[in-house]
Amino acid sequence: MESASRVRLYDGPLDLSWRHCATTADFIADLFALRFQSSRNDYREARHSIGYLVNELIENAVKFRAPGEIVIEASMDSGCFKIKVSNDVDGETASGFQNLLATITVGDPSDLLIERIEANAANPDVGGSGLGLLTLMSDYGARLAWIFSPADQSDRICVETYASIPISQTHN
Repeated sequence: MESASRVRLYDGPLDLSWRHCATTADFIADLFALRFQSSRNDYREARHSIGYLVNELIENAVKFRAPGEIVIEASMDSGCFKIKVSNDVDGETASGFQNLLATITVGDPSDLLIERIEANAANPDVGGSGLGLLTLMSDYGARLAWIFSPADQSDRICVETYASIPISQTHN
């Protein structure tokens, strides 16, 4: 990533939890939305979009990770916010995630989102539905990509999630 800001979330005595996701996402959103502060509407829109994207990706990393750190790298160029979230998962989790990605990345994200919402309503006990990722693609125009590679520990897989969303300045 070009000239990226990096944040590392470590396991420790406080553990990583959901509240860390929101706090970290808000911090990153505030940091990158500052360039839009000349317009209150642009600032709010940029902060919201960046915050939603970052929170969703960090929540997924926290929820499905193997013990260890989560590394977040983010950058912004003209009109585009980019982020990479890296974390380790066990082999079974990686396989399940790859299967999910195979189903939610083929077809129109808006149609797939509606199908998933209906499927979840019919069977609310099903987890890992991909609704968050589909919402990012459908409602925020996010472009997503993943790399799965062997991690330092032999029984783990490193998952790198790449995402970008358009952020434009529309008001003066």
